Amino acid sequence: MIKTGTRLQSQVIVVKTADSLDDLRAGGVPMVPIGSATSPDAGLNPAFSDGNTMGKRYVDETGAEVLVTKAGAGTLTIGQTPLTLKEAKPLPASD
Repeated sequence: MIKTGTRLQSQVIVVKTADSLDDLRAGGVPMVPIGSATSPDAGLNPAFSDGNTMGKRYVDETGAEVLVTKAGAGTLTIGQTPLTLKEAKPLPASD
């Protein structure tokens, strides 16, 4: 199971974990911790090539959350389900 704080080779840090993160992928390829051997089928799947944005957090409906530390061409997914960009919370009015 991927734990909170795990740094992955595709330059992603796990902020909040969930059981679903065991199938976290970038561009259709399973993500592995830094220092691990890369997946043998490490080619970008064209169906998952929308990319991701550096410095943004991506979430899924189970509460899993990852932070992108380097932008890439691969869409972040859990299995075949794309993660969504986490929206910023509006600041309270200071009037």
